[in-house]
Amino acid sequence: MWNINFIGILEIVVRTTIVYVVLVVGIRLSGKRQIGQMTPFDLVVLLLLSNAVQNAMTGPDTTVPGGVVAAVTLLVLNQLAARLRISHPTFRRWLVGSPVVLIRNRNIQYDALEHEMMTLEDLMEDLREHDCGSIDDVELATLEVDGEVSVIRRTSGEGHTFIKSKKKLARHHKR
Repeated sequence: MWNINFIGILEIVVRTTIVYVVLVVGIRLSGKRQIGQMTPFDLVVLLLLSNAVQNAMTGPDTTVPGGVVAAVTLLVLNQLAARLRISHPTFRRWLVGSPVVLIRNRNIQYDALEHEMMTLEDLMEDLREHDCGSIDDVELATLEVDGEVSVIRRTSGEGHTFIKSKKKLARHHKR
């Protein structure tokens, strides 16, 4: 049970690294969301993914040491990704993303809405949460990298009012 050789360890490390990279890329391409923003469908996919990749990481080695090697590899890769995200702005932009302008100067950016899989109704709901009754009340609305919508409202005077939504993007991904 506790017998594991160097080649076996190396194989698990390589397999786990490949699975980690594929999952990070897949999750990154799926949109701006965090664990707290997941819909029930997202959670089901996440659970099924974890089950689906388990054998791909450890291969035929179903021993406790094999599982420990896979777990340690995942933790090390996650720590490495966190350090790279902090020290390399290009990597951070790729991994985390960039804010997306949804409204600029009272003009809706329809291409951005479509790209973020948001409907006009979703956007209007976010605006109402910011006490903006219409597009004319908005100078700038941005979908932040954490899934929140920030709004800079037009005011009657020279200044603008900045508000950040408490709701997250998950509801924008309803299908």
